[in-house]
Amino acid sequence: MKIDSQKNYVALAGDGNATVLLGGDAFWSLPEPDIEAWGKHWLISEFSCESDWPSWEMHPHADEFVYLLSGTADFLLEEGDEVKRISMQPGAAVLVPKGRWHTAKVHAPSRMLFMTMGLGTEHRPA
Repeated sequence: MKIDSQKNYVALAGDGNATVLLGGDAFWSLPEPDIEAWGKHWLISEFSCESDWPSWEMHPHADEFVYLLSGTADFLLEEGDEVKRISMQPGAAVLVPKGRWHTAKVHAPSRMLFMTMGLGTEHRPA
């Protein structure tokens, strides 16, 4: 099955089954209980990032894998009272530990591939 990763997300369940979902606004406009249900699966998604993220985010239940497909960006991770900056070029990846606040500073338009279990994700302004 061919999947357009720029238009679709894939949810990987713990039993090994995968479900292709409409991505982007179609996914995020689902009723909250549906989004929460998919948040119990590993969600694979691709995003285009033209500018710095407007917020920090944190996933309390699982680590997050982020792979930079194109562009350049710095990934910022809070570590106690400090912020760790990870410079990323295409082909670089970062593993964000669960419970760690993170954001991105985009230096050139970028495409990023994410894999996370999003249940309970929190956001706060950057």
